[in-house]
Amino acid sequence: MVKIQVVSDLHLESGFEYDTYELDPVSPYLALIGDIGNTRDPGLFNFLKRMLKQHELVFFIAGNHEPYHSSWDSTHAKLREFSDLVNKEPELGAGKFIYMNQTRYDLTNEVTILGCVLFSAIDPKYMSYVSLSLNDFYHIQNWTVKDHCSSHESDLAWLNVQVSRIMVEEPNRKIIILTHYCPTFDATEPKYKTSLITSGFTTDMTEEECWKCDNVKVWAFGHTHYNYDVVEEGTGKRIMANQRGYNFSKADGFDPTKTIEI
Repeated sequence: MVKIQVVSDLHLESGFEYDTYELDPVSPYLALIGDIGNTRDPGLFNFLKRMLKQHELVFFIAGNHEPYHSSWDSTHAKLREFSDLVNKEPELGAGKFIYMNQTRYDLTNEVTILGCVLFSAIDPKYMSYVSLSLNDFYHIQNWTVKDHCSSHESDLAWLNVQVSRIMVEEPNRKIIILTHYCPTFDATEPKYKTSLITSGFTTDMTEEECWKCDNVKVWAFGHTHYNYDVVEEGTGKRIMANQRGYNFSKADGFDPTKTIEI
């Protein structure tokens, strides 16, 4: 059995908690799936180094807040640079850092993790409204609704290809999918299900191969600040979110020791 500790949306940047926030390890594997902090802050990387001393593997997905007041290009570059640095010259006893950006990682001979941001598919009818309503398009440099939607298409295509390939070539392999954005409206906070901006943070993935494939056993996500943990009827897939939220507005139901098991 594989057990992975999963958390997201710690938003350590909101209270400058990089050096003070404690996340007690309950598994050798930790998945941080977005909005952990801001890549402009050296403190984020100090926090990650602390986590690497507590875990054998740390999986990291960037959320939309990591590039605030910067750009996605800069964010990807900094995280890749950090990954190269800590993995080439690890401190004594430190674990391995896995930056999940359209990344496949075979955890065992039977279990694979697929990770990407999975930007949402913004409804064409509401693109202008979403563009004006979401902070991403003000606080991320050179980032537009068009860029967001294009990135969604890229992430979605990658996920479908990976899952389809595994299904054909390794039919007994079990898959865990980690994304920052939400993959189903069922996991959206009820008050937002009819909002004009909902497509800015959630996408209906239920007709996609990566969703319907029986090999996918767990899909964990963040971003919504609405915690969710359900086993879907039919596929038997566990869909879960374990999000802390801002230090001044914490999400109900967050459990820093929560794990997924497969």
